[in-house]
Amino acid sequence: MHLSRRGLLRAGLATSAAAALGSAAAGCAVPRGSSGRNMTLWYWTGGLSDKVVAQARSRFTEVELQPVQIGGYFRSKLMTTMAGRAYVPDITGLKGEDMASYLPNADQFIDLRTLGAERLKDQYLPWKWDQGVAPDGRMIGFPIDTGPVVHYYRADVFDRAGLPTEPAEVFAEMDTWEKFFAAGEVLKKKIPGAYLLIDPLSIFGNALNQGTRRFVDKDRHFIGDQKHVTDAWAMAIEARRRGLISKVVSGTPDSNAAMEQGKLPSQLNASWAAGDLKLAVPKNKGKWRVAQMPGGAANIGGSFLAVTKACREPEQAFEIISWLLSADNQTRGFVDASLFPSTPASYGQKAMRGPDPFFGGQVTIDVFGPAAAKIPVAYNSPYDVALQQPVNDELIKVHTLGKDPDRAWKDAMSKCRRIASHLGVS
Repeated sequence: MHLSRRGLLRAGLATSAAAALGSAAAGCAVPRGSSGRNMTLWYWTGGLSDKVVAQARSRFTEVELQPVQIGGYFRSKLMTTMAGRAYVPDITGLKGEDMASYLPNADQFIDLRTLGAERLKDQYLPWKWDQGVAPDGRMIGFPIDTGPVVHYYRADVFDRAGLPTEPAEVFAEMDTWEKFFAAGEVLKKKIPGAYLLIDPLSIFGNALNQGTRRFVDKDRHFIGDQKHVTDAWAMAIEARRRGLISKVVSGTPDSNAAMEQGKLPSQLNASWAAGDLKLAVPKNKGKWRVAQMPGGAANIGGSFLAVTKACREPEQAFEIISWLLSADNQTRGFVDASLFPSTPASYGQKAMRGPDPFFGGQVTIDVFGPAAAKIPVAYNSPYDVALQQPVNDELIKVHTLGKDPDRAWKDAMSKCRRIASHLGVS
């Protein structure tokens, strides 16, 4: 089964920290204080361009760079390893959706400002740069990619349903959530068994990410019962009521089969999901397109590189990081792994404007670029993920088990308040 990054995002916190470091990964890492000039880099499949990483190994000969791709739930394995103070990588990836949860542990990482990061700040998207900075000003995450959300759709299926097929026309007809839902009703009517979206979380999460507030504010107050959350919940419930959502589980062979057969010809997902899509349904090459998403810009994920306190040569590590994540190499990351750059200088490069055969020769930068520029700047609390989980869980119960939506909302808020109290959120 191909487990997508989005699937890992949803399942990550549900995995116990006991899913500790596998022996293969541990064998490649280097205990703190060991001899030898080696430097371990941890990342996940698709987290960086493998070609750029390979070139870095040849370029930086002062050390032996040892890249290790960590499978499974990356955050759990990294935190378990760091807590054990053994086999800690010198350089590590930090997934964007987890970034806020790392900030309270900023003392486990080198402050990149002390290594000269500030001189490069102007080369990166300001909102992305700020996400890697702790409240006390320490910078622990150096930007890799961003995750502007777009509307992926099957042009051939939309054509059969009598819907527009060109990206600009698709967006013009579906630029609001209501118009998007109306198109979903047309799709359902014209092609029985076809659904606009795979699950209600893609509506709830994206609608929430279109705003600047989540579940906890800067004063550590719980705001998950306020209008920005209730509106996103109501929108997901409405889509279910109108029969626009499948009951297929995302990231499974069934979901891949449904996409391949045109039964799931539409999804709202981040730019990096283009890579997941190509892996999941390679036979659909040439049939998919990319349009702006309804309701406004949003972001999912987009990651960082950090230097841990275990690193014996932080200056060398930062030199490697800043080279890996230069504008030229972020362009290569987009071409190789669908990682949309956090470096605006990349956007004008010729390689970024190459037609993508999977998307019918579309120049996808024309959609990803404007979406990235419009992403709203939100405050991300370390507690947001934990407090959103009960809402996600209850929404799935409504959809799959038929639980009463009002009862589900009350149960979600009850669980959220218990968790908030435990976390010291008022």
